[in-house]
Amino acid sequence: MKIAELTRQLAGSNVQPLYLVTGTERYLLNQIREQFKAIIPEDQAQMNVGSYDMVQTPVAVALDDAMAMPFFGEHRLVIIDEPYFLTGEKSKSKVDHDLDALLKFIEHPEPTTILVFFAPYDKLDNRKKLVKTLKKVAVNVDASPLSERDARQFVEQQVDHDGYKFGPGALDTLIQRTGADLSLMMAALTKLELFAVQDHVMTTAAVTGLVAQSLDDNVFDLVNAVLGRNVKRAVGLYHDLLATGEEPLRINAVLVSQFRLLLQVKVLASRGLSQGSLAGQLKVHPYRVKLALQSDRHFSQRDLSRAFLGLINIETQLKQTQDDPELLFNLFMLQFTNQAA
Repeated sequence: MKIAELTRQLAGSNVQPLYLVTGTERYLLNQIREQFKAIIPEDQAQMNVGSYDMVQTPVAVALDDAMAMPFFGEHRLVIIDEPYFLTGEKSKSKVDHDLDALLKFIEHPEPTTILVFFAPYDKLDNRKKLVKTLKKVAVNVDASPLSERDARQFVEQQVDHDGYKFGPGALDTLIQRTGADLSLMMAALTKLELFAVQDHVMTTAAVTGLVAQSLDDNVFDLVNAVLGRNVKRAVGLYHDLLATGEEPLRINAVLVSQFRLLLQVKVLASRGLSQGSLAGQLKVHPYRVKLALQSDRHFSQRDLSRAFLGLINIETQLKQTQDDPELLFNLFMLQFTNQAA
């Protein structure tokens, strides 16, 4: 279920004993956690709320808490964080977990305990009996990154609830500057609403002035300049990035990452994968895939490959020589531009 449905369930009298929260959207994960904590009255929280990190604490400790009766209250809330044993990942943790006992508890949970698993992972290992059982008996809550459309709707609803509104183009600018990352957008709202406290209208100028453009966003403009063989603009953008204090290796690494994504999207889209499937398979935000698809329409796979290999060469030279980064980038642009389109 989505967070809106969870909110309605927790506000009613239909709270369930087991919940599995999956996904990597930080803002949603924090909101869901606060909603669960709100179930327990504040004066009972100290005795009836427990959080356990599975990287540091044996699951048996959490189960002991989960099997205890609430202390002067209706429910006990037990939160299990970082349950890496639900994934196929190898952990460096040396904590010994009694997963058989956990499975037995899941199959026969305590009716007065609310046990919540927060699994901030892209996917779980569905081959494991523990995962299969948990998904079957628990309420599954989705905290995956939102699509651009859903993030837009979420922010608009929050702004309307707060009594504010966006001026023309302001929300589009916010999405562009944050990459449609809900956590970044919601963090920016605090500053934007405070700035617009008089007329309650958040303008494009306010977004531009208060929300910093990320390196990824700047690099996206640079990528288009490179592929468009616009030497003057590309060199200028690269110089501007260096002038802000960004490290040449970091700039180049982001460029390489962006061209790698463009190539991956180009190849996989040619095989018929949808935008949603691409985001899931490549484990990137849906908005980045959307932008990549838009760029890929205008450029050939050959050009993407040439640019990618040229940037890999710059990385090698940056690590092995003392050559000036701007000179290396200028030479790369001249070589790439002179290649047949």
